[in-house]
Amino acid sequence: MKLSINLFGRKLTNPLFLPSGIITDIPSHKKAAEAGVGMIVLKSITVEKREGYPIPRVINYPYGTLNAVGLRNPGLKTAKQEIISFLSAVTIPTVISVFANNADDFSRLVQETSRLSPFAIELNLSCPHVQNEFGRMVAGDHKTAYEFTAQAKKRAGKIPIICKLSPNVVNIAEIAKACEAAGADAISAINTVGPGMVIDIKKRKPVLGNKKGGVSGAGIKPIAIAKIFDIFAAVKIPILGMGGVSGWEDTVEMMMAGATAVGVGSAVYTKGYGLYREIIAGLKEYLQKENITNITSLIGIAHG
Repeated sequence: MKLSINLFGRKLTNPLFLPSGIITDIPSHKKAAEAGVGMIVLKSITVEKREGYPIPRVINYPYGTLNAVGLRNPGLKTAKQEIISFLSAVTIPTVISVFANNADDFSRLVQETSRLSPFAIELNLSCPHVQNEFGRMVAGDHKTAYEFTAQAKKRAGKIPIICKLSPNVVNIAEIAKACEAAGADAISAINTVGPGMVIDIKKRKPVLGNKKGGVSGAGIKPIAIAKIFDIFAAVKIPILGMGGVSGWEDTVEMMMAGATAVGVGSAVYTKGYGLYREIIAGLKEYLQKENITNITSLIGIAHG
């Protein structure tokens, strides 16, 4: 029973990956590598250092998690040194994630990080809780998504480009198609839903330091499944699916919708890194019971 998948010409031991933003500093991503994931996506970095939003930045509520970290990171210069150290310490395929609010900064980030020879580079086009700060969501329409992807692709050389998309759009499939047309090698979906808010009724004010944040966790899984289903029908490139996955059943469901690889993120906050091995064990048992020899046969099967 094979759990391995092929992505960008390289074998991943299993379809699970750590999405960007779950771990907030680059060295600590080793925890996910030790937990058995097939791939890691590092925390998004920006050209300049960002302190992020006031604490608390992450909170749990009964149906999931809200976060407003605010792209906290050390900036490109320092991050490059941390990434070099990280890549030399692990063998697991590692994706560098970058964020900018204009095509030129995206191009610079891609050009400089591509020299580090990562497995791929993710363009984070979709942070919902920085919309007010930057004036708009970076890739809220297909024209902008095409422009940013095309410019980044020119600077990437042979390094694959992944476009991370938001569910908070009218037609995510249209945006995914634009990214594919611009040269993207894969689509990552979905980013968090929202922004959302939780109010402390005793203190009579929002709980998050930034007041609003992206919503993740089990409650958004049906949205993620629907968006991935739509993207799969629109593009031919691989999809890295995420959003509300907390068990092996969710992983199977997401692959059936069209995901080649599946991200498990927010659930790690509540269940710990041992969750990855639990999901892997559950997948093996499922494949055996269903007499499925290769997990890749599940990809997109719900489309008929």
